[in-house]
Amino acid sequence: MKKQKSTGPMIDMSDGTIVNLPNNRKRGKSLDQYKDEQLGKEGTPSRDLFELELKMELIQEFIRDARKKRNLSQQELGDIIGVNKSQISKLEKKYDNVSISLISKVFKALNARVKISIQMDQNEFELA
Repeated sequence: MKKQKSTGPMIDMSDGTIVNLPNNRKRGKSLDQYKDEQLGKEGTPSRDLFELELKMELIQEFIRDARKKRNLSQQELGDIIGVNKSQISKLEKKYDNVSISLISKVFKALNARVKISIQMDQNEFELA
């Protein structure tokens, strides 16, 4: 077996996999460069939509994981906050028409604190 020449620092991943990072990054692109090319620069409608959808997916994934950690079914969580199981299912399955009110109720039922920060011009408003 031929030994491969190391081109950069070795990183030992938690699963035991060893990843070799190249020192020459000029050939590759940063994540920001890739997003700029594929989605548009920050502030463009396509990039803003992508970022919003990504944030919503993270919130939905957090809700599903928190519900499961608390051993609640979708039906049980729905009963606690007074909505149908189908609304909880839609919320967890990337349904894009979700109200802040529903998200707030879900987090309250899961004993999670929600903090929303709004920045506009030189003003900042925070809901906690």
